[in-house]
Amino acid sequence: MGLTSNTVLLLSVLFALLLFVGTVWLWPRLSRRTWRAVSGRVGLLLSTQLALFLCVGLSANQAFGFYASWADLFGRETEPGVVVDHTGGAPGPLRVVDTRRVDGGGGRPEVNGQIQKVALSGRTTRMGTPAFVYLPPEYFAPENRTRTFPAAVVLTGYPGTAQALVDKLHYPRTARQLAEDGRMQPMILVMLRPTVAPPRDTECVDIPGGPQTESFFAKDLPDAVTAHYRVGRKPGSWGIIGDSTGGYCALKLAMHHPEVYAAGAGLSAYYKAPTDPTTGDLFHGDETLRNEADLHWFMKNRSAPDTSLLVTSSKSGESNYRATLKFIDLVKATNTTRISSIILESGGHNFNTWRREIPPTLEWISGRLSNRS
Repeated sequence: MGLTSNTVLLLSVLFALLLFVGTVWLWPRLSRRTWRAVSGRVGLLLSTQLALFLCVGLSANQAFGFYASWADLFGRETEPGVVVDHTGGAPGPLRVVDTRRVDGGGGRPEVNGQIQKVALSGRTTRMGTPAFVYLPPEYFAPENRTRTFPAAVVLTGYPGTAQALVDKLHYPRTARQLAEDGRMQPMILVMLRPTVAPPRDTECVDIPGGPQTESFFAKDLPDAVTAHYRVGRKPGSWGIIGDSTGGYCALKLAMHHPEVYAAGAGLSAYYKAPTDPTTGDLFHGDETLRNEADLHWFMKNRSAPDTSLLVTSSKSGESNYRATLKFIDLVKATNTTRISSIILESGGHNFNTWRREIPPTLEWISGRLSNRS
């Protein structure tokens, strides 16, 4: 039974209820002042509390998609590597491993679109990762067989799961509905974790002597997707969206690589790469690399990039509110970079808040991308 299984959650709830009933039933028998009775009371209380915390933890993980499996939770990543088939000629950088329907839609992709699970392999960085690709219904229409589409990379937070972008944040379903309503153009979405060297949190940095995560997102990923799908090849065809860590990555990649990403949206983003046990030493004493990973520093000390940025926060409930206002002021002072924002009255660092921000974010990024070949 997996970590996100409803059966596991149900069993944990039943176990907590049984412990509670057992505690009430046995408490009179343990009311004596002997060491055995005291130990029994302590054991029952601790067991009941631990069972309750387990229920809350499993529920929170299901709601927010922090960890995908027990191995992921305990730091033993078991996601298989990218399979290279040597019997079918030269392997490509992208391989489709499964397909599924868009949530709430029928089985015909030309009517409801399609979600494809893919394995990505970086040509230059030699890094591989799974991802989900949403293809809109228009992609399958016979009259559009030569048409190209804009694409947006969508990133989770850390640790996060790509599956949560589909099942919890509903990016494909939202994009399809917005396009049907005429509020955005049909777009391809490439959904994945920013952690392409699990379990390490690389913060989308090219780590000296380590994973070249920024290069993977700036070159390998667009190259792989463009080689497999009908994505526009001219500047302005790509955008990037993310929440939390993914939001920081989205803003940084759009700022560092405006020739690739014409627009970047950071939902509840922060603006400086942290250093903690999950990241390790990201910069190895390279002060230039450290400074350029600080988006406030970059905007003040480097030429303003020709890209469009969107930031989100909440007046109440978000810790990045003041930093976001400061970032907006820095960008507004330039004549090149364009800045937009979504500021809620209240909202936390959670899926519920991001689900409120995703529809306008998709509309915003759609209006800034081109579908030219």
